[in-house]
Amino acid sequence: MSEVAKVIPLRGESARAPRGGGRGVRLERSDPTLLFPQTSAPAAQPSASGSVADQVRDAARNLLADQVVATADFLRRRITGDYQVDDFGYDPHFAENVWLPLLRPVFESWFRVEVRGIENVPNEGGALVVANHAGVIPIDGLMTSVAMFDHHPAHRPLRMLAADMAFEMPVVGTVARKAGHTLACNPDAERLLRGGEVAAVFPEGFKGIGKPFSERYKLQRFGRGGFVSAALRAGVPIVPCSIVGSEEIYPKIGELKSLARLLGLPYFPVTPLFPHFGPLGMIPLPSKWYIEFGEPIRTDTYDVADAEDPMVMFELTDHVRETIQQTLYRLLAQRRNVFMG
Repeated sequence: MSEVAKVIPLRGESARAPRGGGRGVRLERSDPTLLFPQTSAPAAQPSASGSVADQVRDAARNLLADQVVATADFLRRRITGDYQVDDFGYDPHFAENVWLPLLRPVFESWFRVEVRGIENVPNEGGALVVANHAGVIPIDGLMTSVAMFDHHPAHRPLRMLAADMAFEMPVVGTVARKAGHTLACNPDAERLLRGGEVAAVFPEGFKGIGKPFSERYKLQRFGRGGFVSAALRAGVPIVPCSIVGSEEIYPKIGELKSLARLLGLPYFPVTPLFPHFGPLGMIPLPSKWYIEFGEPIRTDTYDVADAEDPMVMFELTDHVRETIQQTLYRLLAQRRNVFMG
């Protein structure tokens, strides 16, 4: 990497300059027409007498020219190292220009995700989003990250806390780091939250995404409340998040345990289409999704010592779990059709 590239510490650390009003990191894209003045074609001015076909052709030509300029600017910044990476490996330039654009068509056109309550996530400062987990493959986490960045007024990145397996897989682990995600452990969680980031955790883990279709939308155990401890220590609010639609993308009707053990996987699912139809069976069903962020649960009213109290952890964890479960029931009651919403 060129010397122009900088590794920056998290927000709140002394070595880092404050960013716009304490909000999440966003790199300002430079005007591509200033970087490549000879490449960008001037916008066509169709005459009143011009045909519709001519106007469509001019619009397509201008769009193509803009895409060429944007691509050239992106490649220039990657080659010269003109982008920033934080201590966790988060690369905002990559996330905003490559990763999120890849996910948006799935978010907007395939699952047609409807986002509610996004205003409950604070515009600045740390917050911990806690959500239900389902779908055989953790696509729900990816869709939640798009919902946060695209629909939140401050366009905040969602820093997911993922299982070790995600970072042990080639390519997947590298992309996950560049997208801003890290290990689901208390030290990393606390550091992100104290640094003013919005982190997300899915306490059900593999028990949630791997549960059979017959148990859909029934929350599994939330573990020992480690996420609550991290939020209490950092003094940040907990935002319950309920996701409807993810349970239907891969209806799990069975699993091949021997094959899962052979491959070192927590489970090997069997769905109505997979593995019977091969790669075609891996295409998720186009269910209609709803992602609702609930009212934040404050933690700054607790003492730091409460993070070590098992009863406090149990009560707060159960409160978060019950809030998500009741919201799921409400959203399901309002839904008329799995695919039409």
